[in-house]
Amino acid sequence: MAILTIEDLSVKIAGKLVLDGVNIEVPEGETHVLLGPNGSGKTSLIASILGFPNYHIVSGKIQFDGRDITALPTAERAKLGIGVAFQNPPPISGVKLGDVFRYLAKGEVDEIELSKIVNLPVEFLERDLNLGFSGGELKRSEIFQVLAQRPKFAIFDEPDSGVDIENLKIIGKAISGFLKGRSGLLITHFGHILRYVKADVAHVICNGKIFDSGKPSEMFNLIMKRGYRWCDAQR
Repeated sequence: MAILTIEDLSVKIAGKLVLDGVNIEVPEGETHVLLGPNGSGKTSLIASILGFPNYHIVSGKIQFDGRDITALPTAERAKLGIGVAFQNPPPISGVKLGDVFRYLAKGEVDEIELSKIVNLPVEFLERDLNLGFSGGELKRSEIFQVLAQRPKFAIFDEPDSGVDIENLKIIGKAISGFLKGRSGLLITHFGHILRYVKADVAHVICNGKIFDSGKPSEMFNLIMKRGYRWCDAQR
């Protein structure tokens, strides 16, 4: 059974077509990776899955866990079990990371143990959310929150962007451990996260279209050899 099915999805934002006939199916228990250059439609796909209102679905549908969620509000999609670690989450003054953790964990996750897994000092729980965090701290905080939420389907937006090798290893191992037996979608430009997270299928998106899907190692090697020129040429 598919946990997420995106069928012939076309989306506009401010009148501009940003997704054009996208088809992706993620079976339950699998992790897929979406590769693509900047401006290819990766962020638009995340926003559409989450139901952000300024992303207007022109055609197609999105199904999650057997339910059509195409017209469902963002909050309701989250309640169904979709979680996301954003690439650039905003700082929020007056909201403590610990408060967010406790809301998400509902007393079912040990904050000390989880802090160790993502190498986030426990005193960060008393800090305002994302305020003054370094790049690596911000990424680890986002992963920390998603792991606390324990969603049915986890989306990790550019987890390997702007982090050093040490943080990449920590983040990669945390995501890999969490996704065992679960379903997820990794969004990445460079693909470095694949050193640590085993994905079942890779999709390459360019210009709002899925141009190819296949084994992650094959897709990644093709991109490393040729860059994204092979799909950019289709502009």
